[in-house]
Amino acid sequence: MFTKSLILTTLTAAVFAADEADRVLSIPDLAVFDTFPAYSGYLDVSDSKSLHYFFVESQRDPTNDPLIIWFNGGPGCSSMLGFAQEHGPYKWDSGTDFWAVNEFSWNREANMLYIESPAGVGFSYCKGAKECNNYSDAETAEDNLAAVFAFFEKF
Repeated sequence: MFTKSLILTTLTAAVFAADEADRVLSIPDLAVFDTFPAYSGYLDVSDSKSLHYFFVESQRDPTNDPLIIWFNGGPGCSSMLGFAQEHGPYKWDSGTDFWAVNEFSWNREANMLYIESPAGVGFSYCKGAKECNNYSDAETAEDNLAAVFAFFEKF
């Protein structure tokens, strides 16, 4: 049986094999990501579906801090909402037209992985309409697990 510390060690160790091709250097109208690394890209969950992810390393100690995987819920609600308006390192408050540093960002003490699910939500996509319009909770859960495994393969 795995212990919690073994699982957390395994999760955080994966962070350091980062995929530089997905490295985010800046976001329009936002300061550059120069104090902690950020990554964005796609995690293939099948031949016809890819889920978008956004990953920000912990600002404190990415090697030893835990990894939190955020799915905003839904179906139909982008996890980028959690990133941009709730607990990401920068936030875009309703009624404003600018990014601001989030003093309560969760990545101050944890590595944060945002995954947009199911396919068809946010920047996640399907190769055909059938794959995006015909899914169940069980299929979404399987895709989410496949996305987590794909993240660890990528990182």
